Amino acid sequence: MPTDAARLERALDALLPPADTAPARLHAAMRYAALDGGKRLRARLVYATGRLFGLPEDTLDPAACAVELIHAYSLVHDDLPAMDDDALRRGKPTVHVAFDEATAILAGDALQTAAFEALALADWPDAGKVRVLAGLLAASGSQGMCGGQQLDMDGNGHALTLDALRTVHALKTGALIKAAIRMPALLAGADAEELAALSAFADDLGLAFQIQDDILDVEASTEQLGKSAGKDAAQDKSTYPALLGLDGAKHLLAQLAARMPQQLARFGARAEELCALADFAVRRQH
Repeated sequence: MPTDAARLERALDALLPPADTAPARLHAAMRYAALDGGKRLRARLVYATGRLFGLPEDTLDPAACAVELIHAYSLVHDDLPAMDDDALRRGKPTVHVAFDEATAILAGDALQTAAFEALALADWPDAGKVRVLAGLLAASGSQGMCGGQQLDMDGNGHALTLDALRTVHALKTGALIKAAIRMPALLAGADAEELAALSAFADDLGLAFQIQDDILDVEASTEQLGKSAGKDAAQDKSTYPALLGLDGAKHLLAQLAARMPQQLARFGARAEELCALADFAVRRQH
């Protein structure tokens, strides 16, 4: 049985337009951004949550593809000179470096629309489809990922409070992670208590993921990360190590790591995959 990452790669390859079809440069850039790279954490969360509710993988493929396409588009735009101005992503040149800025903008736009097309065309009951679409739309927009990116840029050069920093990353990082976990649950018809437990877990996971990102930006090398290390300090960003100190950030991360399995206790052994992914997010080195 293929791994979730391998399954996702095949599904994305089938979903994205071939690189040799017009407009070929745009399609090549889309594939360059979305294929063959990354931790695929968000898609793996879709599959793990779906299996918790007994959904088959082929039913989950559209949601897994959609959340990864949204993530890919966000990285393409995040790396642009007008935002983080980064030349390296996943160990290779960023899209605007490998192609050009205009193509990178269009590739990001097209990846975003491809995500919602994947959900719109999914062979799901209409009621479930609408719930899932609404969830990903909310997570991606001004009250989610895009809003978090704006707040992050607004905070450059300013000392944010810890509460303000949590708000930034609950939107920029946490919203899409939360959507990845909630989409399969919404599709499966989870009840209010189940959704609340999964949402609490997702909130902690999004925060833990960001704290570990901040720690790695301090401690890891560019080669380890596959992207430029030390950029947070260079851009004078507020981060958890900057506000809490490195030891304080690690202590908060350990608290979240201990709490996340408790958030899923109601699901028993069915939540083992989600707990393992949370452990991976905390312990990863890139």
